[in-house]
Amino acid sequence: MFVDKATILVKGGDGGRGAVSFRREKYVSKGGPDGGDGGKGGDVVLVADSSLNTLMDFHYRQELRAEPGQAGMKRRRHGASAEDLVAAVPVGTQISDADGRMVADLVQPGQRAVVAKGGQGGFGNAHFKSSTRQAPRVAELGEPGEACQLTLELKLLADIGLVGLPNAGKSTLLSVISRARPQIADYPFTTLVPNLGVARVGRRTLLVADIPGLIEGASRGRGLGDEFLRHIERTSVLLHLIDIYQDDPVKAYQTINRELAARDPALLDRRTIVALTKVDGADPERVVAVKSRLKRSVKGGAPVMAVSAVAGTGLDELMRTAADLVEAARADAVLVSDTSGAAEPGDLPVIKLAQNDSDWRVETQPDGGFLVSGAKLERLAVRTDFANPYGRQRLRDILRREGVMHELIRRGAAASSRIHFAGRASGVSLTLEEEA
Repeated sequence: MFVDKATILVKGGDGGRGAVSFRREKYVSKGGPDGGDGGKGGDVVLVADSSLNTLMDFHYRQELRAEPGQAGMKRRRHGASAEDLVAAVPVGTQISDADGRMVADLVQPGQRAVVAKGGQGGFGNAHFKSSTRQAPRVAELGEPGEACQLTLELKLLADIGLVGLPNAGKSTLLSVISRARPQIADYPFTTLVPNLGVARVGRRTLLVADIPGLIEGASRGRGLGDEFLRHIERTSVLLHLIDIYQDDPVKAYQTINRELAARDPALLDRRTIVALTKVDGADPERVVAVKSRLKRSVKGGAPVMAVSAVAGTGLDELMRTAADLVEAARADAVLVSDTSGAAEPGDLPVIKLAQNDSDWRVETQPDGGFLVSGAKLERLAVRTDFANPYGRQRLRDILRREGVMHELIRRGAAASSRIHFAGRASGVSLTLEEEA
């Protein structure tokens, strides 16, 4: 089954909690704190795999959860960090968040995107020993892993995209120039999903995508709609096939161009070849006349050719021309990459979203409380054990050190004022001072 769009839930593993422990050994008095740190939770990572061409796996597996880190132990033994959860997606997969913002675009084999980071493990009490706090009874909880909903959208990375009205001969051509075996029949919309094939032209290899047929109004949802056109948005060359037996081949060409423009006007600027198909049984004079009319109508002086997939007429010239156009497109892409200062092809960085941890903000709430937001402080809040008075006091100390307490007092906060936290720490709060 071909699936080119999927919605999934991803959840990074929670960090393991730190341990509260004290060294107790014979002949060692006041051994001090020795609680170990919790392990880091696993990340959820998507990696581009050139052997895949569908998102079918995510049709059945709609939730990806990484394992949590293990808790810290006594004697300063740290909990083990969890393995990352790595899931393969086809090359050409775009990843967007719930608001439609693109998170990553995986266009090269092996490229990776961390889509949900695992939480950091909490510190054990061995971390909190100081000259004034010799026996700290506080340890951190593990940080929760990131969780979000993502939309995966596959846009095939083909060299050539076959477009045309239903029954224009796209699938037949694909089956002849490659080893692909698409369904072929004498009725419209035989092709219901894109098909891929590999064509060889001398020593050159071309990836060809057969797109389901378009009809007038496809951009408004008629027929199969125009959703499958996402798969030619990345193609280097468009091969526009027109049945020689169409009542008006020029109108057929113009119809498809209107649907392409409705999807993305930039598609009309793509390198294009126009090919009349099924010419083996057609009147030669009609073929010449239609070619002449099309040459006057096509944009940008695109070549117009006459071919027959069944008889093999004109296929060698067609594929040589297509291969030359693909090479020219690749050369242009390399030139753009060089001038933009892009990374080397082998340099595939892991895509991550950056954060500014140090910023924070205080807002006064209608109930007289205060809301503190900021990535660093929210992360510390979710790692605080609010059931432990030592943990609550440590968080107050951090707020004081960061200048938040000064801002709260400036806004009129009293000892009993309730301090809430935003983001992932929503739902937890503490008072400005410990209640008696």
